[in-house]
Amino acid sequence: MSFDLVHVFQTMQPFAMAIVAVLALMFIAMITVFVERVYVYFKSRRSSRKFAQAAGPLLEATNHEGLMKLAREYPGSHLAQLLASGMKTYVAAVKQPGELDPMELTRREMLRKTEQISADVRRGHSTLASVGSVSPFVGLLGTVIGIIAAFQGIAAEGSGGLGAVSAGIAEALVVTAIGLLVAIPAVLAFNFLSGKADALLLALEQSKGEFLDYLENQTRTSRGAETRQSRAAA
Repeated sequence: MSFDLVHVFQTMQPFAMAIVAVLALMFIAMITVFVERVYVYFKSRRSSRKFAQAAGPLLEATNHEGLMKLAREYPGSHLAQLLASGMKTYVAAVKQPGELDPMELTRREMLRKTEQISADVRRGHSTLASVGSVSPFVGLLGTVIGIIAAFQGIAAEGSGGLGAVSAGIAEALVVTAIGLLVAIPAVLAFNFLSGKADALLLALEQSKGEFLDYLENQTRTSRGAETRQSRAAA
């Protein structure tokens, strides 16, 4: 008996067809998340690179308002979002001093923003993990049901020949294969995106540290200038 995949689908039981439909939906969800995340990561890297090139001269000129205005031109850049959040907090704290030091407020704000960005960067990863871990068991469920149907056919016909069970077993194994074909790409996609997300977040952490060092240096320079002025006036 030759293997005919089209015939297997044409004669597939309703429950097995439902399993295949569920696996198809899981595959579509996996592809959708993967393509969307790859686009987001690519856009963030490209926008962040352009933003960094334009932000450097503004920081050297201590044009803080210009930096915040520039960040609004790069909504797809996670780096622009992070630095704009920190700069906004720092400028507001310097203009209206409170109980906490401006640098401390800035660190806290950037920590909160980093957590928010991390959640956004990893959005959809749980879907890939769920598809990769669940789809083999969904396929296995179809396998079990197919084998049960095959043995029911044997009981109904009163024959234990291979012809009585071959169709049901073929159907069961096809469903299992579909489950694996969905799970393997999902696991690979999850690992690939996790690596990209880790690299992106690591770059943001390094940029955050450099930005905080810059603000700390600006704060000390400003305080030193104020001290010299007060001594000169005295």
